[in-house]
Amino acid sequence: MTATIALVDDDRNILTSVSIALQAEGFMTRLYSDGEAALKALTDNPPDLAIFDIKMPKMDGLELLRRLREKSRLPVIFLTSKDDELDEALGLAMGADDYIAKPFSQRLLIARIRAILRRTEPAQAGAEGQADAEGPIERGRLVMDPARHRVTWDGKPVTLTVTEFLILETLAQRPGIVKTRNQLMDAAYQDDIYVDDRTIDSHIKRVRRKFREADPAFDSIETLYGAGYRFSEE
Repeated sequence: MTATIALVDDDRNILTSVSIALQAEGFMTRLYSDGEAALKALTDNPPDLAIFDIKMPKMDGLELLRRLREKSRLPVIFLTSKDDELDEALGLAMGADDYIAKPFSQRLLIARIRAILRRTEPAQAGAEGQADAEGPIERGRLVMDPARHRVTWDGKPVTLTVTEFLILETLAQRPGIVKTRNQLMDAAYQDDIYVDDRTIDSHIKRVRRKFREADPAFDSIETLYGAGYRFSEE
């Protein structure tokens, strides 16, 4: 079944170029130039996933997400022209699924879209009576629920992007086993997208930072220089 992606951005060039790229990959698209115009359409006739620009007139992406979350769990990716961690943290806390800073690679965006759509399939199957085929992962104080994309550490919620979730899930599935950067790339970018080692290192750094906000003593992701990373179960 062809997935439909809604694009909400006041930049016509972004709307056009991203729409063309998505259609070339087999997606259907719907385009909206501002949040006010998009809100009713997204709730009355929801697509499979939506992409919001944060900085928009009339209604910005954060407000659009807040109002959408009152009625819907539609998967959402944020785009922004600033790599603003405050906006990112707020957006993810409000229920965004991922966050990409402009300028961005369209191939990377498509990879993130596909990862999120794969991630939402268990929840959709659950609505048809097939939920929870993929059970929670429990590793000491870490609990990951892939079907619901939820993570807790010592009972405290930790908000991760889809890419961060996939990397941590790969490490947590086999505690103590070293995963190379290439293996983590394959887990997080499953659509033949090349990223360099520094990208994986950056993701690991952000995951650690988020866990240390919940527990300053968090040290369960170990770096093995020249080899990769491993999750250490307490």
